Amino acid sequence: MTRLDSAIRRLQAQRACLDYACRLIADRPGPVIELGLGNGRTYDHLRARLPGRDIYAFDRQIAAHPDCIPDEAHMFLGDFTTTLPEAARSLGPTAVLAHCDVGSGDADANAALADMLSRLLPGLLGPGAVMICDQDIRISGATDMSLPDGVSPGRYFLRTAPH
Repeated sequence: MTRLDSAIRRLQAQRACLDYACRLIADRPGPVIELGLGNGRTYDHLRARLPGRDIYAFDRQIAAHPDCIPDEAHMFLGDFTTTLPEAARSLGPTAVLAHCDVGSGDADANAALADMLSRLLPGLLGPGAVMICDQDIRISGATDMSLPDGVSPGRYFLRTAPH
């Protein structure tokens, strides 16, 4: 498979997981957490699918398209080790959905990041929150969910936070 084919499959899987999760939480209150704003594509997709919902984005720096940058009140800039605890103090465990698109091409760095996020994310997740992750972020008590049709196991991880 070419890198282009792989990128297309990744984006199709990402969209399928996001759309599925948005349907699951449509009638549930709570904000959305977007870890890894990147260029803002998934942030834009989430706000289109969940109009009026608070979406808090996290990233080290702004690199998004100007139309896809949250306002200052919804943007946490800096390292996750600082911004996630800061957000947990201000928001508490209220998020109904967390999309974590944080991976790089470095398997060791991805594993370390997933381990760190498994300790920091619970402070933001409400009971039964849906988590969509590009990395295998294991939170104690979280339950694996079936992936949408067409999404290969290991491409994305879909879990619910403990109740």
